[in-house]
Amino acid sequence: MKQWYSHLIEIESIIIELDKMDLSKEEKLHLTSLVDSSLHHTILDAVFSQLKEEDKKILVTHLQEGNHDKIWKFLNEKVNGVEEKIKKAAEDLKMELHKDLKRAKEQRGSL
Repeated sequence: MKQWYSHLIEIESIIIELDKMDLSKEEKLHLTSLVDSSLHHTILDAVFSQLKEEDKKILVTHLQEGNHDKIWKFLNEKVNGVEEKIKKAAEDLKMELHKDLKRAKEQRGSL
């Protein structure tokens, strides 16, 4: 599903790493879904932490409506440098995921 922030984020590097692992199709699909979910929650946390309480309620309404233009217009009015904050949160998460995948590969290799 295309998210309102999809144009800013790529997870291809994570998918490539998952492809290199000896995983079933179901395992890869499950892990990809977890990556998407983690990314979504990380980005929401980064955005919501920048908003006042009343603005959080407005954003939730916009998110439920799914109007990407409305979401971006609102966020750009309320959060200074919102795109950079989203990119930074996503990059930090991706670095952690890469570390986790490397560790998982090393553990599987030692079995």
